[in-house]
Amino acid sequence: MKSILMIGQSNMAGRGFIADVAPLINEHVFMLRNGRWQMMAEPINPDRSVAGISLAATFADAWSHDNPGEQIGLIPCAEGGSSLEDWNVDGHLFRHALSEARFAMETSEIIGILWHQGESDSHSGLHQSYYDKLSVNMRTLKDTLQLHAVPLIIGELGDFLGKSGFGLYSSEYKEINHVLRHYTNDHTNTYIVSSQLLTSNPDGIHMDAVSLRRFGLRYYAAFKEQKNVDEPLKNEMDMVMAIESRTLTPNETMHDLTTKLAKGKIDYQTFTESLTGKS
Repeated sequence: MKSILMIGQSNMAGRGFIADVAPLINEHVFMLRNGRWQMMAEPINPDRSVAGISLAATFADAWSHDNPGEQIGLIPCAEGGSSLEDWNVDGHLFRHALSEARFAMETSEIIGILWHQGESDSHSGLHQSYYDKLSVNMRTLKDTLQLHAVPLIIGELGDFLGKSGFGLYSSEYKEINHVLRHYTNDHTNTYIVSSQLLTSNPDGIHMDAVSLRRFGLRYYAAFKEQKNVDEPLKNEMDMVMAIESRTLTPNETMHDLTTKLAKGKIDYQTFTESLTGKS
């Protein structure tokens, strides 16, 4: 089984509104939860009660499409509101990510690291020390886990920042993006993903659900092709719609119906009739 480590702050954890997009269900995609690999369900990274859609689902679904019959697991370790200093190598977030990664490596092979962070460092000149801190963090992570050949994919901050809502506090996002590009250019197996044309929730800081679906596909393109993704992908929205409209397998249908029953969205009669094909 292959696996992907997800680290960063809230736009990696995901704050897209779940009701805004169709659910993604894939019996070949799993997430690490309570020490077990469970079939993917959103929110994948429940760091907060407001966790929602993240970029990880479309990333993993695209990987699954290219690797039929194989399984991939997501290792969610992102923490909303965390600064780069919060991710220092002696801190609890870094140590937690190491712990989860080691646990996942008992039953899987980590093949990629996804990083998205910087909104909390986009003010007060913090970008000036960002490169050095990020270098220490990522070097230590790869050294400790022996993941030197594993690609690191980094996403740009959205250009909706600095304009409204909570995003007003991230006024130096362009400077952080400049540092991120500098970092990816200086390091092998490291690629950056454009945030061009992505939009935010009304809060002005978190990417909306549709944008995160698109962002995940860009992350996967960078991972697959091992190069920077400097602009939106061709037919990006068509790709999202194709993933969301895919016919479910029997196992996926059972998972979907069981989830709806447990959440009170359908009653038991509807559940059984759906399974038997009766109406």
